[in-house]
Amino acid sequence: MKLFSLAAVLFAASTLLASPADTGAFDKSDRERVLSELHASRKQFLDAIANLSQAQWTWKAGPDRWSIAEVAEHIIAAETFIGDMRTKQIMTSPADPGKAEQRHAAITKMDEGFLASLRDRSQKASAPGEIVPKGIYKTPKEAAEAFKAAREKTLDYVRTTNDPLREHFTKAFGSFEMDGVQALLMIAGHNERHVLQMLEVKASPGFPAK
Repeated sequence: MKLFSLAAVLFAASTLLASPADTGAFDKSDRERVLSELHASRKQFLDAIANLSQAQWTWKAGPDRWSIAEVAEHIIAAETFIGDMRTKQIMTSPADPGKAEQRHAAITKMDEGFLASLRDRSQKASAPGEIVPKGIYKTPKEAAEAFKAAREKTLDYVRTTNDPLREHFTKAFGSFEMDGVQALLMIAGHNERHVLQMLEVKASPGFPAK
């Protein structure tokens, strides 16, 4: 499957729509898959910032590179950004159950390709201004607490919603249309992408031993 542009994915999150009048429920298998991805990426984030010294937290491989502190802030900001857009706009447009049915047979492959594109660090993208780091979190502990609060909000939505997310779409890139479940998977995939960036920082020459 063709890899997708991360910048286009993030832009598409702001336009994902759904309708409150629908009666179809969030499929159990989709709910379990999204929860699994969110829990796994949550652990990856918290493990990546655990036990960092202040020097390690703020160290940069170069003047134009992000520190682990900045990467962490970006992950947290993106989660809230995507979540807020979903909450504010997801219930405003009619569903298309026919399109959902057409996509059903290939949806697992589509989801996997979508996640792979998000995790692919060879595909570079510039962050939207709303989620560019501003130096908010001075310590790993502050970032961990903010991240856990933001992720719990996402998890609570996934645990409780009955929105028919597979029936709602937004044009994301070219002819590809992202559905509501894929928008939730995007949160996890974006998280994982930038945990990999943290690991790249740790592996860079000159990264403080402590």
